[in-house]
Amino acid sequence: MAPDPWFSTYDSTCQIAQEIAEKIQQRNQYERNGENTTKLTVTIRALLQKLKEKIALLKDLLLRAVSTHQITQLEGDRRQNLLDDLVTRERLLLASFKKEGAEPEPIRSSLMTGGAKRAVPNPWLFEEPEETRGLGFDEIRQQQQKIIQEQDAGLDALSSIISRQKQMGQEIGNELDEQNEIIDDLANLVENTNEKLRTETRRVTLVDRKSTSCAIKVERCIEVKYRCKASPPNLFFFFKCFFLSQMKKNYLYYTCI
Repeated sequence: MAPDPWFSTYDSTCQIAQEIAEKIQQRNQYERNGENTTKLTVTIRALLQKLKEKIALLKDLLLRAVSTHQITQLEGDRRQNLLDDLVTRERLLLASFKKEGAEPEPIRSSLMTGGAKRAVPNPWLFEEPEETRGLGFDEIRQQQQKIIQEQDAGLDALSSIISRQKQMGQEIGNELDEQNEIIDDLANLVENTNEKLRTETRRVTLVDRKSTSCAIKVERCIEVKYRCKASPPNLFFFFKCFFLSQMKKNYLYYTCI
């Protein structure tokens, strides 16, 4: 697989920044010696413009990689820190070019070693995490893809759990609706039963009232006939038993309606 374009662009940008620092130091040396610095000034301006364009390209590549999930959030933060350091270094170089600050640090270090040029190590490599230290671009990409796959699997599991919880909630809601319908039917049945009980109670009360009135009238008639000696002595008892049997039949009839 091809190397990551962001890191290749980043390395070339660091080289441009190092070259600008060396050119600025050379220009300052020419000025102290009274030599012409016009050519160096034009070269430094061109390199500064190129450095600015490279940093803009790095920003665009980083934004595209983060938005399309080509890299993890941790890797995106690490690259952003590297990019911020480059932006700070660009400002220092521009200030040094305009003679608004001190000379670049790498050049002062080379002067202390007798002016010999030496490669300046990339200070951001010391901030690289243990997980990616010593790995190549392809290995880092594979590690990032593995992390993304694990995250996707975790999201799928979470989605499945949420779906099951939603289904359980719907089933509980349906069960509650059925229970509410059963309770409503039971309430209607109880109301109907109470109404029937009230109706039957009224009927029994009416039958009892009518039976009592009829019994009183029959007893009076029998008593009158007995006094007039129009019937034998046990006629009163006979009519009373007959009347009570009729009351019992009427009561059973009304209660079975």
